[in-house]
Amino acid sequence: MTISWHPRSVDSARSGIEVLPDGRLRCWIEHDTLRGVTPPMLAWWFRHLEGEMDFEGQRLLRYHVWHPRDHVQVSYTRRLADGSVGVGAQLHIVEVFGGNPRHRVDALSDIVRLDEQGFGHRPRWHGLRAAAMDYRFEPVPGGTRYVNSLTVGFASPWARPLNALMRRFVFDAERARAWIRHNVEEVGQFERFLPALFASETDPRP
Repeated sequence: MTISWHPRSVDSARSGIEVLPDGRLRCWIEHDTLRGVTPPMLAWWFRHLEGEMDFEGQRLLRYHVWHPRDHVQVSYTRRLADGSVGVGAQLHIVEVFGGNPRHRVDALSDIVRLDEQGFGHRPRWHGLRAAAMDYRFEPVPGGTRYVNSLTVGFASPWARPLNALMRRFVFDAERARAWIRHNVEEVGQFERFLPALFASETDPRP
């Protein structure tokens, strides 16, 4: 796959990394306004990550268009009883931050929120929920204010020693910075493809 790729820079957003009192590592990002992108588009997108789309004269996996370098594959390993995607569904995500094999992610993640105000999912580590991904969408003039965070570790004061080990061996500061860069790049990419894709797949006209 070859497409034009001009990702946003990390300094286009406000971001930070902090250690919480219970030892969890929290990364947060306040993105620059997403121009031409609305919260309904974003809620729709996270229900329709699978499949292909037309982009720059090619038929491509839409997950790859979202981030041409880092995204490997995504699938819904569990859907709701009616076949839709929402709270209770599960994702399988494979990606490589910065294209660096040291920062490969291959995780199952439970969806705990999905609406026009935000999206939340909980990646598992050895079967346990060991991280929290939370996204918030707010309509603003011209687009959407998009804020998100990744918190790694177990939410209990008793887990502080284990969280310290996770910060050292599983998700350290280098990996956190790689995630922030990856996320700024993929979120910025929405402006290039999501409005057109949303219009093409939700237009009620025959």
